[in-house]
Amino acid sequence: MAGTLAKLACVLVMCVVVAEAAMTCNQIQGGMAPCLGYLTKGGTPSAGCCTNLRNMVNSARTTDDRQNACKCLKAAAAKLKGINPTNAARLPSNCKVNIPYKISVSTNCASVK
Repeated sequence: MAGTLAKLACVLVMCVVVAEAAMTCNQIQGGMAPCLGYLTKGGTPSAGCCTNLRNMVNSARTTDDRQNACKCLKAAAAKLKGINPTNAARLPSNCKVNIPYKISVSTNCASVK
């Protein structure tokens, strides 16, 4: 797990640098690394988590970008063990970030506009 977090932290740096362009799936998933504590244990998401979520939303300017971001978050939620689905669904509101879909393994990303 520590190796995975280190990789995600490296991708996070790229995520901040590329905030103006559509983000890759690795950048999106890496940007969520600071959210792992919140997603597994609850509480309050960190400022870094919320900033990265906001950057992802701001970078997803087209329908394709938003659908791809949705797919990446959905894939991350499915593969990371210990993610609390309720915490994932509440992340946007707890960060005061509006995203047009629910962060969940059951989200239909094709319906995101």
